[in-house]
Amino acid sequence: MNFTEINLCGVYVAPISLILIAAWLVLIPLRRVTSHLGLWRFVWHPAVFEFSIYMIVVSSIVLLLAR
Repeated sequence: MNFTEINLCGVYVAPISLILIAAWLVLIPLRRVTSHLGLWRFVWHPAVFEFSIYMIVVSSIVLLLAR
């Protein structure tokens, strides 16, 4: 895939910004599931853990789109 700017209603947007938004939308249900299952009590630092999961989701989306 060619990562070029995307024309969104006349505004050119970098594709990474759309990927970051998509990853955030994927992360929201993941956070709810982990809090519902009580997995946060096994995490040492919840903010760092959430950021690392976010980075994993972002990199997975980039790798899927780069094929």
